[in-house]
Amino acid sequence: MDLPKHDSPHLHLVVATPEELLAQQNANSTEWRGTLSLEAYLRREEHLLNLPLTRNGGLTAWMLVYTPPDSESRQVICGCESIKKKALIAKDGKVEDAVAHGVASVFCPPKYRGKGYAGRIIEEVGKRLEGWQVGEGERSAFSVLFSDIGKKFYARHGWQPFPSAHIALPAQSTDQERGMSAVRLLKDGDLAELCEADEKLMRSKLASSSKSSGRSTVALVSDPVTLQWHAAREDFVNGELRLCQGSLQDRRGAIIGDEPGSRVWCYWTRLWTKPQDEAPSTLHITRLVIENEEDPAKEEAIVELLRAAQSEAKASGMDEVQLWNPSETTVAAFRQLGPKVEVVHREKESIASLRWYGEGSWEDVDWACNEKYGWC
Repeated sequence: MDLPKHDSPHLHLVVATPEELLAQQNANSTEWRGTLSLEAYLRREEHLLNLPLTRNGGLTAWMLVYTPPDSESRQVICGCESIKKKALIAKDGKVEDAVAHGVASVFCPPKYRGKGYAGRIIEEVGKRLEGWQVGEGERSAFSVLFSDIGKKFYARHGWQPFPSAHIALPAQSTDQERGMSAVRLLKDGDLAELCEADEKLMRSKLASSSKSSGRSTVALVSDPVTLQWHAAREDFVNGELRLCQGSLQDRRGAIIGDEPGSRVWCYWTRLWTKPQDEAPSTLHITRLVIENEEDPAKEEAIVELLRAAQSEAKASGMDEVQLWNPSETTVAAFRQLGPKVEVVHREKESIASLRWYGEGSWEDVDWACNEKYGWC
């Protein structure tokens, strides 16, 4: 096939057919299946597509296709996916529900690279998402993606890099004293109530932040369907490779405290890597929630949650525990357990990037709760 130029009028953005999506998954599997076989990777993607977050149009598979002149056939050049997400946007103390989109799985086969096709599809998807899956006359608030190719490429096409830092501790067994008895592991059945409490707290924080700053403050909501999606990815890999003993459904995170308004809890998910990979197998704390954060005792509560996470990571065959964009209180808690740990500011991988569809510039936007649960 003679390849068209990236600005050819015969290139079109389309929603993929099931057959085109499957072909794209076969193509991108060498980069993204990780520890899974090809067959298992394809089954995982099919499984994830039928979860509450992604089914019935929650996930859209986009393709850039070439339709030659005087032909009805089309050739897939490259593709990506978007996932509709629940979001909040606050301005001058007023918080509103919003629609956002997470962009993922951007893939261009090697034979088509270096020709501007990836930039073309990203440009077109970015524009299309502004009015995608919203009411007539409405628009999405923003879209996000997490770049593994640094900060420049996606910034050129409208997604601006936001803080992308993390802090980590080694996985290790910890003693059960010094407060560990106060820690309770979270089960699937705990998540709905905690997500509701988290959203209320998030709304309050966004209202306060936007009122004091005069800027727009946005956040993705860590709702049950988002946590279920992360858990399903983890459960599938563990089910295939038998990496953990027992049910992970009883080990979704940890909490300290029983009284609403004074609790601290976190959710986590596990990412196993191949032994030959440079990246460590990591237990990611996807969301840390602190009620009554002004209480000085909360630092000690975070310390005990981190001990529980370290112990869980060790039992799960992980190398480390990692948390994204920690607050000063959280950094202080980490350093109680590892005095020399430092906050790492990522420059290449998992760069949190946001495309703003609202009034004004992205420079007038604060992204709150920019944690791992928002990754897709």
